[in-house]
Amino acid sequence: MVRVLPSFVVLGNWTDQGIRNVKAAPERIKTTHSMVEKANGKMQLYYTLGTYDFVMIVEVPNDEAIIEILSSLGSMGNVRTATMKAWTESEVATILKSSHQ
Repeated sequence: MVRVLPSFVVLGNWTDQGIRNVKAAPERIKTTHSMVEKANGKMQLYYTLGTYDFVMIVEVPNDEAIIEILSSLGSMGNVRTATMKAWTESEVATILKSSHQ
């Protein structure tokens, strides 16, 4: 049985500190990747234009792991994030079928 990890969409912006040190962003993201890997997860980062500076798709084993990772990142002072838990179409189809019977 393949276990699907919970997915999270993380919308982020650099703080004043983060943008002042933007050239260090590639090194900082390596730290983020390490944190996610240590939690037995995986992530993909996209830098974006518009309302948010970046979007991360993060898969980790549980809600506690994402809270730990994002609170640690936030405490470093370089980014602020808004996070949404996400489900695949098939996950929601299964939930909806079972909850309405």
